[in-house]
This record gives sequence, structure tokens and C-alpha cells, in this order.
Amino acid sequence: MIALIVIVAIVLILALVVAGSYNSLVDLRNRVQNGWSQIDVQLKQRADLIPNLVETVKGYAAHESEVFEAVTQARAKAANLSAGGATVQERSEAENMLSRAIVNVLAVAEAYPSLQANQNFINLQEQLAQLEQKIAYARQFYNDVVMKYNNKIQMFPSNIFAKMFHFTQAQPFSVSSSEREAPKVSFSNPNNGNSNAQPASAQSASAQPSAPQFEGPFANNAGTSSANIQTNPSAGSVGNAPFDNGNASGTSVFDPQ
Repeated sequence: MIALIVIVAIVLILALVVAGSYNSLVDLRNRVQNGWSQIDVQLKQRADLIPNLVETVKGYAAHESEVFEAVTQARAKAANLSAGGATVQERSEAENMLSRAIVNVLAVAEAYPSLQANQNFINLQEQLAQLEQKIAYARQFYNDVVMKYNNKIQMFPSNIFAKMFHFTQAQPFSVSSSEREAPKVSFSNPNNGNSNAQPASAQSASAQPSAPQFEGPFANNAGTSSANIQTNPSAGSVGNAPFDNGNASGTSVFDPQ
């Protein structure tokens, strides 16, 4: 009789361990899926801004056709991967390419103070900066949960049940090492710099309000190409430069616990 009770107790303990491990794995897997959906929403919202951004800048720099074509193609590739069930790694590479293309468009805008004073352009810059911050927070939450989920799959004894119930590791949403600093927005006088390099339409911009400009990766990239852009507004495309849709410091707005 005692032996039977012991056997039943062992079976119950094993059942509780299995159930606990399985439920924990399911919970973390659902958190991973939810975290990715949050990133996907923000990325789609950013993609929706691209046509308006391109049309606004094109109104002042229509000759920069290569820059506009590059950002349009990058947006189309990212949209196709989003709709086609691509892996997280493929999506992250496509989104990083789109980020660099957006930087090139903003670098072109640096040569046109009248464009930087355009209210529609100002609003687009502010929305873009806000979305980049949201993407950074969403990615931080997602990667934190992915790490916990992958650790659970690899650690004993949950790794036994992970193999038994076919739980597979999730991929983090990574960025390149050159895209770590989050973009910032500052308000400065768009007429600063070499006034001789500005187009004729810039003469009336001196009385316009200050426009937001990106610091960090935006300033670096704008500075990299400033020699070409400011001395010759009719120049061709701007070279690729890193853009951060990257990691944000501090505490995530999501709780991955």
C-alpha cells in the first residue's frame, strides 16, 4: 500500500513538472510572438511615411532621382518580406537597408533650408523620430523575451520537454554594429552653413522658423555628404550611411517578465 502511494506521488510530481515546464514554454513563445507583432506594427507605420517624405523632398530636389529610387525599392522589398513570411533575420536586413535609404533622403534635405522650414517636412521628421524610438523600445522588449525563451529551451529540465513538444529557438531582431545610437531631434537654424551653396529658393528662408534636424546617425551622415551636397545642390545621389533603428538605453516600456 505504501509503495503504491509513493508511486502515485512520484507520478503526480512528474506530471506537475511537465505541465509547469510546458506552460512556461508556451507563455514565453506567446510573448515572443507578441513582441514581434509590436515591432511589425511600428515598421509598417514607418513605411507608410516614406511616400509622403519622398514627395515632399522631391518637390525641392527632383534631380536626386537615384536617392528616391533607392528608398522606394528598399521600402518595396521590406513590404514584400513582411507579407511573405520571411525570417526575422531577413526582415532585419531589409529594414536596415530601408533605414540607410531614409538617411540619404534626409541628407539631401540638408542642402535646402526652405525645405527644412516646410511644415509638412517638419511634421514628417518628428513622426519619423518618434517611430524610431518606439521601434527601439519594441525591439528591446522582443530581444529580452527571445533570450528568456531560448534559455528556457536550453536549460534542464525544460530542454527535455522543449524537444518533446517541438519548441524551437527564436531569432533576435538585430542591427549592425554601426547602427546602435538612437536618432534624436534638435531644433536649429536651417540657414546655418554656406549660404552660397543654397539654391535660389533658399533666399526667402531666412525669416522661416527653425526646423528639426536629426543628430547622432543623421548628423553624421549629413556631415559625411555635406561637402557634396552644399557645394553642388544639383549633384547626384548621396552615399549610403548608417541609420539607427537600433537599441535604446534605459528601461523598456514593456515588461518582459
